[in-house]
Amino acid sequence: MNQRITHSGVVDSVEDGCVHVRIVQTSACAACKVASYCNAAESKEKLIDVFCDSVAEYKIGQQVTVSTSGQVAAKALLWAFGVPFVLLMVVLVLVLLLTGNEGWAALGALVALVPYYIMLWLLRDKMREQLAFRIE
Repeated sequence: MNQRITHSGVVDSVEDGCVHVRIVQTSACAACKVASYCNAAESKEKLIDVFCDSVAEYKIGQQVTVSTSGQVAAKALLWAFGVPFVLLMVVLVLVLLLTGNEGWAALGALVALVPYYIMLWLLRDKMREQLAFRIE
């Protein structure tokens, strides 16, 4: 997973140390010629924060390309979906084995995610450094 992931976008705003880039994320179907007749086609606007020292060289409305590595994308997916899923399943099974009550097991599994997401929120600045986009 050494490939680069790139998106074209437009600079939305520039702040001290941060450039906000608006990109349009499209599914593969959105580029299809018959996408307007199909319910599967979708596209979403996203705002990407790119932290860099040289923000003065970017102007609002400027076309840019943002990129990141496949490794960063995999790490983001792991933290966002992989770890919470494993935590949810482990707590679900443990509480079910200990209590035999499916309701308590489901509730316990959901409650176990609260400290995980609080931890992610507390570590957001450190994660921002590791899961960063760059302007090419």
